[in-house]
Amino acid sequence: MKITQIDIIEAVMPFADGGSGMGITPTRWDTLDAVFVRLQTDTGIVGWGECFAYSCRTAVAASARDMIAPLVLGRELAATPEALNLEIQRKLHIFGRYGIAMYAISGFDIALWDIAAKAQDKPLHALLGPARRDTVPAYASLVRYGDAALVDTWCRHALARGYRNVKLHEVDPQVIRAGRAACGPEIGISVDVNCAWTPEQAQAQLETMRAIDAAWLEEPVFPPEDVIAQAALNRAFPLGAGENACTRHEFARIIATDAVTYLQPSVTKVGGVTEFVAVAALAKAHGKAVMPHSPYFGVGYFTTLQLMAGLHGEPLFEHLYVQLDADLALGGTPLPADGRVAIPQRPGHGFEPDMALLQRYRVG
Repeated sequence: MKITQIDIIEAVMPFADGGSGMGITPTRWDTLDAVFVRLQTDTGIVGWGECFAYSCRTAVAASARDMIAPLVLGRELAATPEALNLEIQRKLHIFGRYGIAMYAISGFDIALWDIAAKAQDKPLHALLGPARRDTVPAYASLVRYGDAALVDTWCRHALARGYRNVKLHEVDPQVIRAGRAACGPEIGISVDVNCAWTPEQAQAQLETMRAIDAAWLEEPVFPPEDVIAQAALNRAFPLGAGENACTRHEFARIIATDAVTYLQPSVTKVGGVTEFVAVAALAKAHGKAVMPHSPYFGVGYFTTLQLMAGLHGEPLFEHLYVQLDADLALGGTPLPADGRVAIPQRPGHGFEPDMALLQRYRVG
């Protein structure tokens, strides 16, 4: 079986969140930018992948088309794609190990794993080891509102739909405390500040984290690779981080310094399924919990669910709490119900696009 056709599809999907869209991304955030990878084999199997592309869609698409596709087209496929992934990493290392290039590699790797699972007529998780669960608890990952009243509204909105865990993306202590007040004492809360603070500022905010009984503080300092500063903070309060880390090697450094309590690899960034699985194995060997980063829909959403089927511990699924203009998944995306989401059992990762909708949102 070999790859005979590669399509790189860029799409921009509007969403609503009840806020201004300002505060997390460099500009207003009211669309999800996606780069989808479609691989077709000579046996007719089609695999779908997704590269992380928020605010960097055209650069990621160029990397996928110009750097990765020529290395994959025409290749004979092994039973699973780990060796091909690592071969591509070796060939491209002089162009930068992380960031845009690794986002593109991630998308191809996910598509290759989709093909591998479909070829065996199994859900992806069945290729990765025994399943520990067929549903997983989800948390509502709110956008940054910067407004206590809006945080109150959307926390209550999530609770009314059965969520028992919420993540805030706020940096103002008063707004953060408003989230806890809205949720009450029984709901799990975490706080992601997206690298907003210096180590000294982060240290000063730990009092707020303790006051609201946060499960973890996520990415408290800039730069995100400052594992020494994170390790000092992690000794005082549980941290989560890893969405900006790529490959098992960066996570090995995070683990070696005990920089976080919760490792947060993103399958569309870290190097795909291959690297995510390697990170999960490292985490298990060193007694670290994995809380995947997954604020996306489509391929990345479905693939994360597949990976969570076999994760050790008690992982939570991150569900970006926004209202999409439309659902691209043919047959619908398995959304959380009463705070839990079902893991797809179809062959592959489970995502197949509604091609009419994909064409509507396609750009480039």
